[in-house]
Amino acid sequence: MKFAKSSLLLAVLSGLSFSTFAEVDVYGKANVSVQSSDDGEGSFSEIKSNASRIGFKGSENISDGLEAIYKFEFQVNVSDDSKDTVTSRNQYVGLKGGFGQLVIGRNDTAFKQSQGKLDLFDNLEGDIKNLFKGENRLSDTLTYSSKDLSGFKVLATYVAEKESEGDNGYSLALTYGDAGLKKSNVYASIAADSEVNGYDIVRATVQGKVADFKLGAMYQSQEKVDGSDDADGYLVNAAYTLDSNTFKVQYQVMDFDAGDKKSAISAGVDHSLSKNTTLFAFYTNFDMDSNVDQDYLGVGMEYKF
Repeated sequence: MKFAKSSLLLAVLSGLSFSTFAEVDVYGKANVSVQSSDDGEGSFSEIKSNASRIGFKGSENISDGLEAIYKFEFQVNVSDDSKDTVTSRNQYVGLKGGFGQLVIGRNDTAFKQSQGKLDLFDNLEGDIKNLFKGENRLSDTLTYSSKDLSGFKVLATYVAEKESEGDNGYSLALTYGDAGLKKSNVYASIAADSEVNGYDIVRATVQGKVADFKLGAMYQSQEKVDGSDDADGYLVNAAYTLDSNTFKVQYQVMDFDAGDKKSAISAGVDHSLSKNTTLFAFYTNFDMDSNVDQDYLGVGMEYKF
């Protein structure tokens, strides 16, 4: 299976003519960490590939103000031969124009996109997906993104049920500001999922920049579509940049109505060697009422291209 998927990717690349390939935007990143992990049964060392990826995207002008767009992104596991080497990430085709952007295929839901760059430990052990529901990348979706409307943007995802007994899912979000905090000092969003991957969820997110500090917070209420497994949770974090170093800390908690409580605290530092190369270190601890505690300590490197 691993060989077949890798061969498929190579076949796609080799099938592109040089002139066609020259017009494709090729991008990606390699993120690998060496870490000591304790899942509750004793610590062990491991090397992990943290959502390393390669992608191809591009567009073609159809007429004035209208473009055809596409993206094919693959996650590449560069450290573990016991799993599929290549797996699918966002892959879609669509149209972009004065109305905004409309794409069809596999994509992050509007709800997932609404978090922006709030998660300071994205793709590491402290990723918010380990406590909060709603971090979905789904196939059979149609996603609309509006143009910027005085700083506001509307996102909407329709998830097809795929079977006669299934239910369509809907994901909506309203955002304000620049998620990268480069064009604005504040980013905020409110989002909701209805019958998406088995859950109904509401989330509010805010992140701001003050001098060399970035401060963020998130609140979420979630339940299964049958009304069970009710829970409320929140996240707060802070990052401080000093020269080439960014120091960061993040706390998150999910409190279930049935009595269970899960929390996580993460701390770390990123050291920028260049625009595309970063060294990092992190520590994450999970405190679980109904399960064993977990600890992770690691160092790693990320290279973007």
